Amino acid sequence: MVKAYSQEHTYKHPWERVTSASWRKFADPENKHTLSHILQVDTLNHELDSDSGKLYTTRAITIHAPGPWFLRKIVGQDICHCVESTVVDAKTRSMQLATMNISLQKYVEVEEKIRYDPHPDNPNGWTICRQETSIRIKPLSKLASMAEKIEQKCVEKFQQNSAKGREVMERMCKYLEAESSSRARGISV
Repeated sequence: MVKAYSQEHTYKHPWERVTSASWRKFADPENKHTLSHILQVDTLNHELDSDSGKLYTTRAITIHAPGPWFLRKIVGQDICHCVESTVVDAKTRSMQLATMNISLQKYVEVEEKIRYDPHPDNPNGWTICRQETSIRIKPLSKLASMAEKIEQKCVEKFQQNSAKGREVMERMCKYLEAESSSRARGISV
């Protein structure tokens, strides 16, 4: 059984600011408390394709993912390692992220896709974020009702973390907006 959900959010900030915030959200010390489930982020690879102008990046993300006590007892850990692949196309103003877990795969598969594009109603001022997440608990598939409950709890946790992520993105966008305004006036932030 797979639990899947999608969310859409409009940032009332231009695409360039939102994508800058996306890159910086994990590194900003003020976000450590809100994103306390993110333990470490390391860039593994980045490449700029000179022909297409696209930026390709791969990052390793380590997450504290506590589940129900009985699930932790079965799995034996509450740390999950993920890989995030990002493609940024500045020409079309599109940023696409795909993240999936590489540890705990024999127990759970999680895949998250996020896309940032200019909002069709205000392409120079707003950005639309579309997020799709799928979660599949594997060893319990024969016990469908239990697997379904665990998947639902995972979805709820992912949705809570998504809300935290949007909060951080909004804060980063406002910071970048203030930074940009200050630079335009010749003031250092």
